[in-house]
Amino acid sequence: MDTLLREYLPIIILLALAIGLGLVLMLSAAVLAVRNPDPEKVSAYECGFNAFDDARMKFDVRFYLVSILFIIFDLEVAFLFPWAVAFGDLSMTGFWSMMVFLAVLTIGFAYEWKKGALEWE
Repeated sequence: MDTLLREYLPIIILLALAIGLGLVLMLSAAVLAVRNPDPEKVSAYECGFNAFDDARMKFDVRFYLVSILFIIFDLEVAFLFPWAVAFGDLSMTGFWSMMVFLAVLTIGFAYEWKKGALEWE
């Protein structure tokens, strides 16, 4: 029992610190938070539309194009880092599979560029 406690003691301490820090941060935010925000602070953001309007309203297609662009670059980074770390252990199959992946991403990027997602007015 003593060795079991000794092995798990660092994990218990880390868990207690994480819970304690989380509680301190939440309580300090509740104490220090602004109670009466100005109208600009509570106004609609991100897409520019009110959050509780008609669900059938038209959105500008550029919002969707920007989200597709984000997904393209997010996927690229998520796959390129592990590939670069394991590059020495990969064969030519691993190299060419990443080249095909990058080609598909390049085609998606060219599509976004052609549709004008990079030109915001």
